[in-house]
Amino acid sequence: MVGATAKKPLPEENTTNAAAHAASRIRVEQVSHGFDAPDGRLDVLEDVDLDVAPGEFVALLGPSGCGKSTLLRLVAGLEPASAGAISQDGAPITRPDPSRIVVFQDPTLFPWRTVWDNVALGLQAQNILKQEKGRVDAALRKVGLESFAKAYPHQLSGGMAQRAALARALVNNPKLLILDEPLGKLDSLTRLEMQGELVSLWQKNGFSVLLVTHDVEEALFLAQRVVIFSPRPAKIVTEIAVDRPYPRHRDDPVLTSLRHEVLNRLGLGKSW
Repeated sequence: MVGATAKKPLPEENTTNAAAHAASRIRVEQVSHGFDAPDGRLDVLEDVDLDVAPGEFVALLGPSGCGKSTLLRLVAGLEPASAGAISQDGAPITRPDPSRIVVFQDPTLFPWRTVWDNVALGLQAQNILKQEKGRVDAALRKVGLESFAKAYPHQLSGGMAQRAALARALVNNPKLLILDEPLGKLDSLTRLEMQGELVSLWQKNGFSVLLVTHDVEEALFLAQRVVIFSPRPAKIVTEIAVDRPYPRHRDDPVLTSLRHEVLNRLGLGKSW
């Protein structure tokens, strides 16, 4: 059946990705999380179980404010979960690590640094830039910005700035790329172009991807599996396998059918 809920355990390795050895397995086990608010405890996540196989591309969908971005922060190690466990390749995630890189909606480039210097930040922070300068050039080539290495952020278009942010992530050779609405502020044509580039970068580099998006079509175009969350406190409602080859085509009738299924799961079936 088209779009059947993915219920089987994930394979040990995503065989569709030739470079999956460069990727991490992420396990989220019975994770709940909340915050202390002025009016009392605000529960954001409730008993979330999620397994991302090495080299897998997973998209998270759900109502705005339900807790998807909070889950990304926990996986990135930016804060600890209130309850439950999160691990990378069997080791507990307790702090940020260069093997897990977050790309946000805003490129957050430093305006006083050139594109090259912005991309080099991660290596500089690790005190390895001097011996690893070639990685900066390689990352810029991967995103097509080698000709703009000496440019400043204000000289870039929105799409180019987001490419620079991706290069800054790729220079660290991440095993997990965490994407929090990375294309949300781009115009529609640039967004479509960047979606294709994201797929290409993922396939060439072999990292695992965890993407938060509010765009159903984007999730289905990019991901191998779409995880749908309930309103806050977020629980996983269902997981839908997107068993379509790459490159994908937006007029694929299977993707159209999956879109209808996802919208139904989100309570938006009447908008179809």
